[in-house]
Amino acid sequence: MTAAQVRHAGRLSVAPMMDWTDRHCRYFHRLMSRHALLYTEMVTAPAVIHGDRDRLLGFDPTEHPVALQLGGSDPVQLAEAARIAVDYGYDEINLNCGCPSDRVQSGSFGAILMENAPLVAQCVAAMKQAVPVPVTVKCRIGVDDQDPHEILPDFLARVSAVGIDHFIIHARKAWLQGLSPKENRDIPPLDYDLVLEMNGLFPGLNLSINGGVNSLDEAIALLDNGLDGVMIGRAAYHTPSEILLDADERIFGQPAGRTAEDVVELMLPYIENHIAQGGRLGQVTRHMLGMFQGRPGARGWRRHLSENAHKDGAGPQVVLDALEYVTRLAA
Repeated sequence: MTAAQVRHAGRLSVAPMMDWTDRHCRYFHRLMSRHALLYTEMVTAPAVIHGDRDRLLGFDPTEHPVALQLGGSDPVQLAEAARIAVDYGYDEINLNCGCPSDRVQSGSFGAILMENAPLVAQCVAAMKQAVPVPVTVKCRIGVDDQDPHEILPDFLARVSAVGIDHFIIHARKAWLQGLSPKENRDIPPLDYDLVLEMNGLFPGLNLSINGGVNSLDEAIALLDNGLDGVMIGRAAYHTPSEILLDADERIFGQPAGRTAEDVVELMLPYIENHIAQGGRLGQVTRHMLGMFQGRPGARGWRRHLSENAHKDGAGPQVVLDALEYVTRLAA
């Protein structure tokens, strides 16, 4: 996949979310949108270098276009991890400069890197030199007492100077002192205007926005305002059919074609194969609970999966039985 194709896919992307956007989730999301860019959970560079690479990096070819998000602050480690990831076939490598968790702070990466733009520039320069695919940065508008109107343009200028031209900006500060990671997703106010201002200030950069986008209508409005891409996180996970089933048509101008019921049916062979390889049903279906959110029968669908997917011997029939709660009411 060319860099231009990956960039086009980034008009709409599903955010990297720890414990959520694993390979099963991404396969499920891909069945709803053929074109949106999907991101992995964040994986640390040392884990890629020293850990179980197949478990951490393996993915189904169906997931393309798919980007790996790396965490780290050592240019040599990040370059090596990026090389390894490209051998697995990832279409983009993204550096996390936005995660506010305690574990990330103790490792001197994630959102705390907003305080060290020169180091970020070194990291992405090393990654860019190491791999032929696009290297991108996901960042915040600032951390703690930083003034976003000062820090963000400085950060973008310093990091883009080494040849990085795509940034995904979470339009909130991260408060590393005083707020939990969960609170950091909601409490700091959104500042879309600042991100739009950066779009005017840096016309040569490809800027995507993240944070608080809950519908395709909102995404389209932001694209119409001149941004190059919109990244959606929790809404895409909790109400995937509302975000992803119409995305190909409304964002990419391509036919949609599939219904929520179609997608569930298409998941069955994947589930069967996963179980045949020693996996458990709940590892897949936990990502599917919100599929029929807002529709008659959605509660029955969720309840049946939640109560039965963890049981020994649970397989595709559990999913079909859960689907009946929806299809009976739709008939």
